[in-house]
Amino acid sequence: MNASHSTQSQADYAALVLRVSLGILFLAHAGLKIFTFTIPGTVQFFETIGYPGFFAYLVILGELGGGLALILGAWTRMVAIALLPIMIGATLQHLPNGWMFGSTGGGWEFPAFWTVTLVVQALLGAGAHALKPEKLLGLGGAGRTAQAAR
Repeated sequence: MNASHSTQSQADYAALVLRVSLGILFLAHAGLKIFTFTIPGTVQFFETIGYPGFFAYLVILGELGGGLALILGAWTRMVAIALLPIMIGATLQHLPNGWMFGSTGGGWEFPAFWTVTLVVQALLGAGAHALKPEKLLGLGGAGRTAQAAR
């Protein structure tokens, strides 16, 4: 095995670990909103922080669908980019609480870091062991490279 193949494999597995970790975090946060805070409670919370209540439904759906898609490796780049507004919104809501997430109300360090990891995932692509729905659906032209298909 040459060095470039080894490096590529390491990058593919790094993208896999990041992708699955992000997916699990998004599912956990959706679960928190559904089972702990409840959907009506989440809607009410969104309204108290100045967001329209229906945004709560969009966020929950985004976290569920995006989390599952990331775990599977389906449309990873697009999903990571689509989840950015959720994390940017969370970061903005935590700004007044200070830097550290341990602050009352949670600081902005964690959602900001999570936002950056989504950008990194979008840049890396799906990595190893990813479902490639575009191949299953017969999409993706002959001119696409393996790197672009990730």
